[in-house]
Amino acid sequence: MELNEKDLEILTVKGISQEKLAEELDMLAKGFPYLKIEGPATPGHGISVLSPEMEEQAANLWNQYLAKGGKVLKMVPASGAASRMFKDLFSFVNGKKDKPDTPFMKKFFEEIEDFAFFAELNFTCLQLYGLSVDSLVKEKRYKDVVKALIEKEGMNYGQLPKALLRFHKVSGSSRTALEEHLAEGAQYASGKDGKVRVHFTVSEDHLPLVQMKFEEMKGKLEHEYGVEFELSTSVQKPSTDTVAANLDGTPYREKGGLFFRPGGHGALIENLNDLNADVIFIKNIDNVVPDSRRADTLKYKKIIGGVLVSVKQKANEYCKILSEGVPSDEKLQEMLDFVRKVLCITHDTADDMVAAAKAEYIFSKLNRPFRVCGMVKNEGEPGGGPFLAYNPDGTVSPQILESTQIDPNNKEAQKMLKESTHFNPVDLVVSTKNWKGEKFNLPDFVDKATGFISQKSREGVEIKALELPGLWNGAMSDWNTVLVEVPVSTFNPVKTVNDLLRPAHQ
Repeated sequence: MELNEKDLEILTVKGISQEKLAEELDMLAKGFPYLKIEGPATPGHGISVLSPEMEEQAANLWNQYLAKGGKVLKMVPASGAASRMFKDLFSFVNGKKDKPDTPFMKKFFEEIEDFAFFAELNFTCLQLYGLSVDSLVKEKRYKDVVKALIEKEGMNYGQLPKALLRFHKVSGSSRTALEEHLAEGAQYASGKDGKVRVHFTVSEDHLPLVQMKFEEMKGKLEHEYGVEFELSTSVQKPSTDTVAANLDGTPYREKGGLFFRPGGHGALIENLNDLNADVIFIKNIDNVVPDSRRADTLKYKKIIGGVLVSVKQKANEYCKILSEGVPSDEKLQEMLDFVRKVLCITHDTADDMVAAAKAEYIFSKLNRPFRVCGMVKNEGEPGGGPFLAYNPDGTVSPQILESTQIDPNNKEAQKMLKESTHFNPVDLVVSTKNWKGEKFNLPDFVDKATGFISQKSREGVEIKALELPGLWNGAMSDWNTVLVEVPVSTFNPVKTVNDLLRPAHQ
C-alpha cells in the first residue's frame, strides 16, 4: 500500500508501525473467524458454585492476604463521556414534542427529585432561568430543565465522564461514581499499610477534571474510612488506535491522511500491563452502589480475591517444582488434576504423554496470568458470557465471549448460546505476575484472531471499524480463568440516567 507524507506523519505521532498498519488492513479485508465452542460454562461444568463454608474460607484467606501485606490495586475503566446514558434526553430536547410523551421521559420527570444530582440541577435552573425545576415544570418548560442538565451552559452531564456524575445521595450530600469506587476500594482493598491504591483509565479531555475531583474529596473520604488513597490515572494509548477502512477494504482517509479510531476497551490491556501489583481488581465505572447497599459487593469481592490467592499459590508451588525437573508420576497426576478440575482445561492426549512432555504441558498451562471472574445467573435474554472454547493447541478452556464471536449460522453453536446460564458482569480479580513474582508481558497473551469489525457512519460515509479483542474477552484469551457464581445483587450498572432511580442506587 502506498503511503503519503501525511500518512507517515500520523503513524509517527501515534507510534504505530507500518507493519501493524498492514496487519490491521489485512484483518479489515479478511474479517475474523468465529470461535469454536464446546458448550456454555455452567455450574459444575466450568462455573464454581461455592458452599457457605467455602465462601467463608475464601473471604478469610483474602483478609489474611491483606494482613500479610499483599500489594493490591483496583483498576476502573472510566474512559468516554456519558452521552449514551442521556440518549433519551438528547432525543427529547432535539425532538418536536415539548412535553414528555414516552414512558422513559415521563418517569424522568415524575421522579426527578430522587436523583442525586437534583439539588445541583435546581440551583443550575435558578442560575440560568431564575426559576426552580418545580416552577419550570409547572410552566411546561420541560426542555429547559433537560438542557440545564445535559448541555454545556448548564451542568454538561451529556459530555462529562460517568466518573464525575452524581450517582447517589449521601446524608445531606451526594457522591459521584468516582467517590463511590474509592469508598468501595477502602472497604475490601486496604493494604496492611492502610493505603488504598486505585487506578482510573480516563480520556485525555477528562483527566484534569478527574484529578481535580479527587483532590477535592480525598481528605473527607480518608477521614471517613480511616485509610490513605493513592490515585493513579492513565489514558488509552494512541498506539492502540485502529485504522478505518472503506467498505471495499481500502483505507478510509480524512483531510488527505489515514483515519484512526480508538480500538475499544481491549486497548486497555496496555494500561493494565503498565500496572504493578500482586492482585488487581477490575470493575466498570458504572457498576457501583452506595454504602448502605454494598454488603454483597464487599462480601463477594473478598471471596473472589480469596479464590485467586488460593489458586495462584497452588500454581506457583507447582511451577517451582516443575522448574527443578520432572516430578514423580504421582505428583504429575496431582498437577494434571488441578489443571483439569480447578482451571477446567482439558486436553484429550495429556494422559498418554510421557512424563517429560506432561511436565512441559502442565508448566506451559500454569505459567501464565490468572483471573477469577464473578458470573451472574442469566435472568434475561441469552447473550455473551462464559463458555468452554477450543484453543489453537487443541485444549478447551473457560473463556468470556461476546455473542458476536459465535457463528450465527451454526445451529449447534447458537443452541449452546441459548443454553448459557450465566453472563459476565465484569467482576474480575487478576494476577499478572509469574511464580517468581516477575511481571508477564500481557500483550503476549492476547488472541489477535478474536477482534471484530463493526460498521460505522462517519460524516455520512459508511466505514469499517476494527475493534481490538475485548479486555475481558480475547485480550485475556490465553490467561487461566476461574469462573465463580456471584449473586445478581453485585451487578448494578447504570446504562441510562433512569437506572439511577432503581432501588440499588437510592
